[in-house]
Amino acid sequence: MSELPTDVNAEASGTVKEEATAESVAEIKPEQKPEPAAKPKTKKRKKKTSLDYAIEFGIKIAVTAAAIWVLCAFVVGIHVNHGNSSYPMLKDGDLVITYRLGKMLEGEEICYRQNGQKRFGRIVARGGDVVDITESGITVNGYGISEEVVYQTSPAGSKITYPYTVPANSVFVLNDFRQDLTDSRSFGAVSLDDCEGGVVMVLRRRGI
Repeated sequence: MSELPTDVNAEASGTVKEEATAESVAEIKPEQKPEPAAKPKTKKRKKKTSLDYAIEFGIKIAVTAAAIWVLCAFVVGIHVNHGNSSYPMLKDGDLVITYRLGKMLEGEEICYRQNGQKRFGRIVARGGDVVDITESGITVNGYGISEEVVYQTSPAGSKITYPYTVPANSVFVLNDFRQDLTDSRSFGAVSLDDCEGGVVMVLRRRGI
């Protein structure tokens, strides 16, 4: 076999040495650390102006007012008692709070509307009951009524005829101060639609 020329062997040997040197350098070259990820840019919060604060305050006031209106229109009622028709429970000038969603029950003190005025009285009978008032007192469906305080009641001055049958969806209301005849003895039963709710709290305004 013929031998390769000397310069070709030298050239090949040099190439191999260069590759080996390159591999050695690559092996000892320190690993490059990955570049840290760029932090996301955060939007700067817009500084609130006095107008922004005023708008927020106005919205809060409007929401609060709307909530109070709904509460007073459909849940509770706030009234001022004028007169002493419900004395001694209610006195003239008392601030009275009623609950509209409760069921109208016998013996309960309620607020109701009559001829455009708000009045207070106690339920003694409901729709379908038969009320009779004699010199001996009050009976409902032939039985005497139970009252925490016995109020002397007479038929004198009544403008309705007894026995009286309370119409459906109505209540028969009497004043606690029975000498005051401005109750169902004068104008008959009160429609449930005219009832403002049962009394749940009384505030003596003169004591505040």
